[in-house]
Amino acid sequence: MSTVTFDDLGLAEPLLRAISDEGYSEPTPIQQTAIPSALAGRDIIGTAKTGTGKTAAFALPLLQKLIGRPKSDRKHISAVILTPTRELALQIDESVRNYGRHVGVRTVVVLGGVKSDPQIRKLQQGVDVVVATPGRMLDLMRQGHVQLGRVEVFVLDEADRMLDMGFVHDVRQIEGHVPKERQTFFFSATMSPAIRSLASTMLVDPETVAVTPPASVADNIDQQVMYVDMKDKPDLLAHVLSSMEVDRTLIFTRTKVAATHVARQLDGRGISAEAIHSNKTQSQRQRALAAFDKGRVQVLVATDIMARGIDVEDITHVINYELPEDAENYVHRIGRTARAGKAGVALSLCDLEEISLLRNVERFTRIPLRVVEDQPYHSVGVAACRDAATRKAKSRSRAGSARGSGSKWSR
Repeated sequence: MSTVTFDDLGLAEPLLRAISDEGYSEPTPIQQTAIPSALAGRDIIGTAKTGTGKTAAFALPLLQKLIGRPKSDRKHISAVILTPTRELALQIDESVRNYGRHVGVRTVVVLGGVKSDPQIRKLQQGVDVVVATPGRMLDLMRQGHVQLGRVEVFVLDEADRMLDMGFVHDVRQIEGHVPKERQTFFFSATMSPAIRSLASTMLVDPETVAVTPPASVADNIDQQVMYVDMKDKPDLLAHVLSSMEVDRTLIFTRTKVAATHVARQLDGRGISAEAIHSNKTQSQRQRALAAFDKGRVQVLVATDIMARGIDVEDITHVINYELPEDAENYVHRIGRTARAGKAGVALSLCDLEEISLLRNVERFTRIPLRVVEDQPYHSVGVAACRDAATRKAKSRSRAGSARGSGSKWSR
């Protein structure tokens, strides 16, 4: 079977040169499927696992539209990319600039948490692509600093997360200022019915690109669970980080308070850790990410708002100190490891109150987590409760099947 290369996708030479500069030779499945349709002018609804190249799938066709554009047109914004988190906006901007280095693309990141004056000055100088979080984008639009009347490409990245975070009203307002005659891309790792409903009002005859089931996780992630009493979680976490082959580790909690508390506890035990969440200023968040990326900090403790905004290479372990309320967030959390074909470990610490959350995760992903009992804080009580819940669920399932069979034969 012949191998598909980027040369086969119809991309222009300046983009192929930039892709080669980045060290890429073969497109990922989402790129193979989405890029030709996008270059043909189709609207796209794209779904794929995290870490599989969704950014390039929309950025490369977007950039191809800018090639050869007259300078007189470059005083107008040609493309808008909306994304839910500041970190993701910065990463997308970096990717667009890297892929567009031979195109002469001009970009600006519009996001909150920092002063708006530098963003306004850059907008006034003229840009091709705006990468933005919805709140700051709306603020600058209301102040008259952003005009979208000439936008040709409108991108919503992590579309389902936008809905989860309550951005749908802002997104609709921004989209209302973009011309109807445009190309629109919706990309996400998951695609709920609510997002499809939203897409139906914004896209025209879209090509649906779903290279993997929405709830799937990478095959090279070893998904584990440790049963532990709540009071023992800090000790178990310290044990895991100090005694196992754990290198660069990302820990998730459900709340900002918990993230700060866990980071302080680890620091007190001699394990370098930083907390990152929405209460931190943008400069604090960037400093923490930079320290983590450069290896000065071993552990980053984050909330779910960071589950799609952290793209750091070589994260060997993702630890769910607290399981998420929403099973979809589990997929995004553990997608921070095992990126670019590498292997990784996803470990969940499950206490008695989280058994139902664990079952939700396993139902959603359809993959049972591997139980690790060989650890000093293994809770027999939690394990027994989990086994009882599993038996009860199976019993209900058998009873439902029996009722169905009975009704069939009684007819």
